[in-house]
Amino acid sequence: MPLHDPAHAFVPYPDAPVPHAPTGPLADLRFAAKDLFDVAGYPTGGGSPIVLAMSGIKTRTAPTVQKLLDAGARFAGKTVTDELAFSMNGNNAHFGAPINGAAKDRITGGSSSGSASAVSSGLCDFALGTDTGGSVRAPANHCGLYGPRPTHGRVSLEGALDLAPSLDTCGWFARDIGTFARVADVLLGADTAALPARVRLLRPEDVWSLAVPAAADALADAAARAQRVLGDAAGIEVALDSFDAMYWNFRYVQSHEAWLTDGPLIERYAPPLGPGVAERFAWSRGVTDAQIVAGRAFRIAFRSHLAKLLGSDGVLLMPTMPDIAPLRSEGEAGLEDYRNRAIRMLCIAGLAGFPQLSMPLAQRHGAPLGISLLGPAGSDRSLIGLAERIAGG
Repeated sequence: MPLHDPAHAFVPYPDAPVPHAPTGPLADLRFAAKDLFDVAGYPTGGGSPIVLAMSGIKTRTAPTVQKLLDAGARFAGKTVTDELAFSMNGNNAHFGAPINGAAKDRITGGSSSGSASAVSSGLCDFALGTDTGGSVRAPANHCGLYGPRPTHGRVSLEGALDLAPSLDTCGWFARDIGTFARVADVLLGADTAALPARVRLLRPEDVWSLAVPAAADALADAAARAQRVLGDAAGIEVALDSFDAMYWNFRYVQSHEAWLTDGPLIERYAPPLGPGVAERFAWSRGVTDAQIVAGRAFRIAFRSHLAKLLGSDGVLLMPTMPDIAPLRSEGEAGLEDYRNRAIRMLCIAGLAGFPQLSMPLAQRHGAPLGISLLGPAGSDRSLIGLAERIAGG
């Protein structure tokens, strides 16, 4: 970890040498990795003292981290994650709350809290995170960063701790679109379903209605900027049945898998879990067989529904989150309410497995606010190309 970590973004592990290529497309950049990724010479703690105690020192580096090292990027350290990656608040009961470098009185968001904190605080150039329910997109929104949820399976999570494998994805954060795109070229490769030169921009009115009115107003200029570059957005509705149906079916799938992943450890060792995390795992334990069958069937139906809406050229333009980051002084009940509202927005990409990119193009009360592009499966690099055009427009 850096000798000077004013943001409390890094896990204070003893430094270990991590070799990197002397040259390459990322040779002038420093990066950090969320403490879910194995890095040879370090343990992998997953934001949990019991997982850290069981980890031991890893002898193999996760392939995605190794790709970055092979491209010349220098490793800066491992960053704090919310406990077992099952939160979006950025407050770990055991390791603390990293500081939001763009709005120090507000939460970073989680569970990739330390990675977003490190980048927004200027402690490294980019950082790896993971996104299951929104754990890259939420911190990107809160901390004024570019952050994607890639097409599910597009970036390898081999050598990383699971939460809900059929939903887990690997993303990253950067402060500027140029750095962000350079990392994308290393991690993504060519698109399997590239977007055409002229896309069909779509404004999901039902998603916009989930943003608080002041946030929707604050995003108006960013939406207009995107439309000046990409063309006018046609209004559509994207929810299947209702946002409540989407929320619950997403939660059934995520929570069932989270319990399969971490339930055995929780039952064996009964570790003290932090606020919010404890309640979510308790709820996850009770998901029924009927609920998981319904959740999986709903996911298949929604993926088909959204694929038809988007076709091969459709791109959604929508808020990333309902609002700016809550204040650090917000109570647990308020944070949980915000989380549940946000999941209704975030679960669109999660259920479909489609790529979404949050861009830091707005603010409210001096705090960052993100706007997103969401495209068909396999269009990840094309979406970043659109973001590059918007940033330059």
